[in-house]
Amino acid sequence: MGLEKILSVAGKPGLYKLITQTRTGFVAESLLDAKRITVSLRSSVSVLSEIAIYTLEEEVPLREVFQKIQTKEDGGKTSISHKDEKIKLEEYFFEVLPNYDEDRVYVSDIKKVIQWYNILTDNKITDFSSEEVTSEESSEEE
Repeated sequence: MGLEKILSVAGKPGLYKLITQTRTGFVAESLLDAKRITVSLRSSVSVLSEIAIYTLEEEVPLREVFQKIQTKEDGGKTSISHKDEKIKLEEYFFEVLPNYDEDRVYVSDIKKVIQWYNILTDNKITDFSSEEVTSEESSEEE
């Protein structure tokens, strides 16, 4: 499963997997506790494949940031927690993405990226390659 079906729902902790669409929104399953929730179309929802991180030159897709973390951590969970001190989080993120824009990427954003990466790793969602490759692979399997 790629990042196209993984959601962040405002006001809800963790990440959610898109299950199905309904007339009034959709049903999603928590990656933390596998509980299902219904989300209305009015809710603020972000699809992970659409999120990017500001750098000094451009915006880097979140999937690329996850790939860099994955390379740094040899495929395992991060060496720091999203609850660590601000300075540790910033140092870690600087190692992963040295040219990130410190004025537009806040510590709260870094915390989310680290927490999301660890949730995805715990759920064995570790294929952060591009959407096109993922959709081509799935159509070849059918």
